[in-house]
Amino acid sequence: MTFTLHGQAVSRGVAIGRAVLAAASRVDVAHYFIAPQQVADELGRLRRARDTVVEEIERLRQGLAHDGVEAHAELAALLEVHLMLLQDEHLQDGVKQWVLERHYNAEWALTAQLEVVARQFDEMEDPYLRERRADLEQVVERLLRALRGESSPLAAAAPAAGAGGEPLVLVAHDLSPADMLHFKHGVFAGFVTDVGGRTSHTAIVARSLEIPAVVGVRNASQLIQQDDLVIVDGDAGVVIVDPSPMMLAEYGYKQRQGEVEREKLTRIKNTPAVTLDGQRIELLANIELPEDTLPALAVGAVGVGLFRTEFLFMGRGGKLPDEEEQYDAYRRAVEGMHGLPVTIRTVDVGADKPLEAHRRDDHLNPALGLRAIRWSLAEPAMFLTQLRAILRAAAHGKVNVLIPMVAHLSEVRQVHALLAKAREQLDRRGAVYGPVRVGAMIEVPAAALAVRLFLRHFDFISIGTNDLIQYALAIDRVDESVAHLYDPLHPAVLRLVADTIAAAQEAGKPVSVCGEMAGDVTLTRLLLGLGLRSFSMHPTQILPVKQQVLRSDTRKLRAWAQQVVASDEPALLLAD
Repeated sequence: MTFTLHGQAVSRGVAIGRAVLAAASRVDVAHYFIAPQQVADELGRLRRARDTVVEEIERLRQGLAHDGVEAHAELAALLEVHLMLLQDEHLQDGVKQWVLERHYNAEWALTAQLEVVARQFDEMEDPYLRERRADLEQVVERLLRALRGESSPLAAAAPAAGAGGEPLVLVAHDLSPADMLHFKHGVFAGFVTDVGGRTSHTAIVARSLEIPAVVGVRNASQLIQQDDLVIVDGDAGVVIVDPSPMMLAEYGYKQRQGEVEREKLTRIKNTPAVTLDGQRIELLANIELPEDTLPALAVGAVGVGLFRTEFLFMGRGGKLPDEEEQYDAYRRAVEGMHGLPVTIRTVDVGADKPLEAHRRDDHLNPALGLRAIRWSLAEPAMFLTQLRAILRAAAHGKVNVLIPMVAHLSEVRQVHALLAKAREQLDRRGAVYGPVRVGAMIEVPAAALAVRLFLRHFDFISIGTNDLIQYALAIDRVDESVAHLYDPLHPAVLRLVADTIAAAQEAGKPVSVCGEMAGDVTLTRLLLGLGLRSFSMHPTQILPVKQQVLRSDTRKLRAWAQQVVASDEPALLLAD
């Protein structure tokens, strides 16, 4: 019987194949108390399990390096995140404390500390950072399996899955980057998972490997049976089980068309992004780790429009990264772009994130609390450390500094004062540093409405549409009960975006969009018509957006774009 499941479309394309169900990965955990004289042995078990998992991940990383495939850069970066979590002092010290003080067995101590740290991840506002809870759970699960001497259930499934010639679709509750590496040679045509979002590790890996995927399909692993014929529509976020012959024919045609389109896209990698009327468009990449510069360059990005620095600050149990560690990461990103500009956003976390050794429960609404630039200004020593590291990295190439969540002129003045102080400190040390341009991230409605004020104090602006939409519509985009109201085409949102772009043009200052709107090909023509000439997005979105750019004539789009913005129902005009 044919039925359809709905989830989030995270990696474009169509996959048709037989379902392979991954066994439920949750490990049963025994809970018991140990005798005081067993504490040392139990801690030894934990150390050996950690060493085993570290060795496993290191072997996987080495295998990726030998492959020499640029698309695996994001997989390697995610494995690096897992290694960082394995070494996380907050996780390690917490587990030791459960064993030493409560006399929990090793497995119980691991799961107890997992709950403590996981609650901190749940409080995060940024969806990308919130999704890192899944990475933490997978690290703990690998440790639990190592304690029991077991391997991943997917490792055993991989050889069997590759035995036949028919395309296969993997259906699982969730997948770790290490699990997905078992299939990096193309065994699976698509992925379906019960959980996850656009910023989940599964989504990131699927996009990097250009494999159609739908995540967050709730009970897919229970509803789909082994060997069911499945269609994965990565464009619409739809999974069709046991499709009719007519559906198979329709999606088979769509699949072939998609393959032709992807082949065409590879041909425009080195084509300058210039519209039909001669407007040169800047297509930049959003990256999370220094290693992400590889996939950015592979698709022809002309720079990095947003380098998120949060990875340096997360999961450290209150121990902040020092100047040298930050400088090394920023330098690697700058050098990795070979002279192309890199825009480094200062840390966009705060009191709602697990940066402190102890939880802070006094923030009733973290999204509106001490976060982003507010947190940085409240911790000037930390902020100065980051600014010095960025300035030093600027000696190695073109660097821009992007300040998140600016809303007040007083914040602007403090930022410039601290930048001056950072330069003075470097001068006193005789340290080498380079020039930077300073920009504001327009993501608070107040900043969009007062953008002309901020343009007088910054060299450029970047519109962070994800938070701008969320704050303008009072919608938590990761809350399933209201997520359907999150609408980039709401008239108020379009007016804020249009006015911000127009104000920057009037001031003669560069403006870019670095949120999801920048990588949405259905919005490319609208943004071009509004005057946008700089887009920053996930590397996998660059070529589809470039294709739209090459087909567009901005002279013909201007009047139409203004009509869309002025319309009561913009979505209807956009569909015409």
